[in-house]
Amino acid sequence: MRVNKKYSCLPAEEKGIHIINIRAIEDIGYDQHESTLLNSLSKNPDADCKYGLYFRDGKRKVDYILVYHYKKSSAGKTLTRRVHHNDSSARSTKQNQPLPGKGVQLEMGESEPHVDYHEDDKRFRREEYEGNLVEAGLELERDEDTKIHGIGFVKIHAPWNVLCREAEFLKLKMPTKKMYQINQTHGLLKKINSVIQKITEPIQPKVAEHKPQTVKRLSYPFSREKQHLFDLSDRDSFFDSKTRSTIVYEILKRTTCTKAKYSMGITSLLANGVYSAAYPLHDGDYEGENVEPNDRKLLCEEWASYGVFYKYQPIDLVRKYFGEKIGLYFAWLGVYTQMLIPASIVGIIVFLYGCATVDENIPSMEMCDQRNNITMCPLCDRTCSYWKMSSACATARASHLFDNPATVFFSVFMALWAATFMEHWKRKQMRLNYRWDLTGFEEEEDHPRAEYEAKVLEKSLRKEHKHKETDKEKLTWKDRFPAYLTNFVGIIFMVGLTFAIVFGVIIYRISTAAALAISSTPSGRSSVRVTVTATAVIINLVVIIILDEVYGCIARWLTQIEVPKTDKNFEERLIFKAFLLKFVNAYTPIFYVAFFKGRFVGRPGDYVYIFHSFRMEECAPGGCLMELCIQLSIIMLGKQLIQNNLFEIGIPKMKKFIRYMKLKRRRSLDHEEHMKKKQRYEVDYNLEPFAGLTPEYMEMIIQFGFVTLFVASFPLAPLFALLNNIIEIRLDAKKFVTELRRPVAVRAKDIGIWYNILRGIGKLAVIINAFVISFTSDFIPRLVYLYMYSENGTMHGFVNHTLSSFNVSDFQAGTAPNDPMDLGYEVQICRYKDYREPPWSENKYDISKDFWAVLAARLAFVIVFQNLVMFMSDFVDWIIPDIPKDISQQIHKEKVLMVEVFMREEQGKLQMLETWKDKDKKKGENCNNHSPRLSRSHSGSLSSCHSHPLDV
Repeated sequence: MRVNKKYSCLPAEEKGIHIINIRAIEDIGYDQHESTLLNSLSKNPDADCKYGLYFRDGKRKVDYILVYHYKKSSAGKTLTRRVHHNDSSARSTKQNQPLPGKGVQLEMGESEPHVDYHEDDKRFRREEYEGNLVEAGLELERDEDTKIHGIGFVKIHAPWNVLCREAEFLKLKMPTKKMYQINQTHGLLKKINSVIQKITEPIQPKVAEHKPQTVKRLSYPFSREKQHLFDLSDRDSFFDSKTRSTIVYEILKRTTCTKAKYSMGITSLLANGVYSAAYPLHDGDYEGENVEPNDRKLLCEEWASYGVFYKYQPIDLVRKYFGEKIGLYFAWLGVYTQMLIPASIVGIIVFLYGCATVDENIPSMEMCDQRNNITMCPLCDRTCSYWKMSSACATARASHLFDNPATVFFSVFMALWAATFMEHWKRKQMRLNYRWDLTGFEEEEDHPRAEYEAKVLEKSLRKEHKHKETDKEKLTWKDRFPAYLTNFVGIIFMVGLTFAIVFGVIIYRISTAAALAISSTPSGRSSVRVTVTATAVIINLVVIIILDEVYGCIARWLTQIEVPKTDKNFEERLIFKAFLLKFVNAYTPIFYVAFFKGRFVGRPGDYVYIFHSFRMEECAPGGCLMELCIQLSIIMLGKQLIQNNLFEIGIPKMKKFIRYMKLKRRRSLDHEEHMKKKQRYEVDYNLEPFAGLTPEYMEMIIQFGFVTLFVASFPLAPLFALLNNIIEIRLDAKKFVTELRRPVAVRAKDIGIWYNILRGIGKLAVIINAFVISFTSDFIPRLVYLYMYSENGTMHGFVNHTLSSFNVSDFQAGTAPNDPMDLGYEVQICRYKDYREPPWSENKYDISKDFWAVLAARLAFVIVFQNLVMFMSDFVDWIIPDIPKDISQQIHKEKVLMVEVFMREEQGKLQMLETWKDKDKKKGENCNNHSPRLSRSHSGSLSSCHSHPLDV
């Protein structure tokens, strides 16, 4: 049988009489104000309380759980049993206790148990804190006789009067009795909507909340004075479980524990180990036989299952169960995934266009034509020999798949797509705000964090020690200056570390290319570029994944030493640092290939060297765009597959297995106890704690960067992002429903700082794509050649135009190939990709005029492309209203209806007052019409006349 201790308030006449929760001898002397310890037994305790969802009486619902560790010695067990056994006698004789508050004296025998002062301090804080919770109106019930040894649970229930009081404090909008008709479309739009609904019916979730509504209840901030406005016919369901847990959490945050001279809320108590966990309960089981229907089970079937990947998300049910903040995240993820569908289709068309025109591309045909007999200069000193341009035929043909005129159109399209996506999300967000009654909601300043309060206390104690009288202390920039300096130095160091690793990979590429070039087999030499690129990208991927985890921990530590005041400030600063470090980590290798590789090579006979021995690597004859495509695709797909999916599945499973093994080791060997069904709060305790939405948003924001920033080089990026997100939505849903403890519902009307980051990435994407098209691809050089240098208006001769000549006799000493006859003939002139004067010119090897013409065209394209696309994006932003017209009309209609409700209420009050006044006048006239003698003889009747209005 389970032994439970339940806190409840004493009657008024018994105030001041205290019964103490004694678990060990150190507890003697503690006063528990206005609360007593009751023990209850039940014939079927688990069935009565629905396995932990209710108190022992089976009526009061558990709204929140506090978990703590305790040490149960043998003496403590004996003492606890003794107190429980004599509980009735203690209550019957409590009126005869001599001094209230002095405690209960118990004899423990000759030996005294070992005193653990640290545990005592925690226990005293818990007892005071729980006493304060009882004073705040909450009802508590304790359970230490659980299957998890050494773990105690405090169940918290918020009664009706507390829920009403806190709902009024929090200004929670609740549905009233008043219902109104939602404006419906008419004519052609109505027919179109009905057709769309019929088509999309198979992909709609089978959830009541997801069905289109024609009527809506008018909502109003809850007020105890205006309870008649609300439908209170079923008080148990008026406040749902999400709202109840939010209200209890607000009380837990503001309730203090003043032991040890400082104030502590639940966040401080958790940080100091007084409690080990605090969480609301899930609604019940989500699988198994004879499971009662609940929202968690419904979410698992219609949302958190891979079998329903093709269906819409039941966003309203997600919000109902997890709260607005998590609901907005999944709504945003759903909108983002939907918007990826048209982007993927266009990207596939662009890729197919490249495949269809590869055989008609004249530059790649010229490179593959062995009759041209173009001899290229060596790729490295001494060990590398001359090579034929036709050996790079495969690379040239593959680069055309991504470097063709259609990619320019796709870059413009994706810039407009990003702007449209942001506008579409703003409109969707407003619709959700209206549906979820968040219009007019403003976030209030949160309670200070535990670490901030501790720092303020430390500062005040220092000043008290110096005998300085000060007002209420707060942390200034001077107090935070060491943290700011550490942040600045730490971030600079981390960015420098990323650059150093990229530089190390560059050294690897150069040295590996030189080593592979020594290979005597022609096939080995022809695949040098692909081998070096692929292995280097894999190294980059592994480093990025490792540094992502490291940078996440470092960003959190740097934010913690800043000691932000509120959780919102902490989250925003953490997001900024983590995004900055992870952005640099993910995109630095890609930026190198896109904008720096091949730019600072030099020329044959005057190359640029690293450490006087390694030559800077150069781009292939077809350009660096193909290599950029390989780099981008491997890093993007690798991050999504390994980091986002395998880590999200594997790490929680591993943590859960480790916790299970620990609990199994600590569990009692009693078979009967082992076979008991666990309580709901025990099962939820074994789940992974909710760590916030920052990691979920972060991986999607980085993916959004891959989709938009370098989309000119990889048109298939939206397609791979779409496939990943289809899995990601269900993976995250399954994690929230089955793997995590239920998070506290948080109200929010938008996605916060993430929206500004998305807008910034969208603007940056326009600039980066402009530079990728103009400087990384050969689009601009081809245009310049076509309109300035082509003799017949075609691309014939373009490859020869982009190559300069070099006389092999001008090699520096010790840099010429060791085997100049490797091709079977003596080479006198070799070619290299650059715009320079030929060796027979007066200014040999100087920059030619063609270079400046191409550079001017590139810069002009960047300016025109950037301004044109920015203008088009701003035009899209301006032409699409942020608030849908029907939603603005409904919001206005709600305001008018609410005014009407109050006007009717006021008119009803006035009519009632006028009726009472008329009755008063009539009664007064009747009493005055009586004779004085009659009035005196019937004084009782006269008094009754005057008292009648008071009775009314």
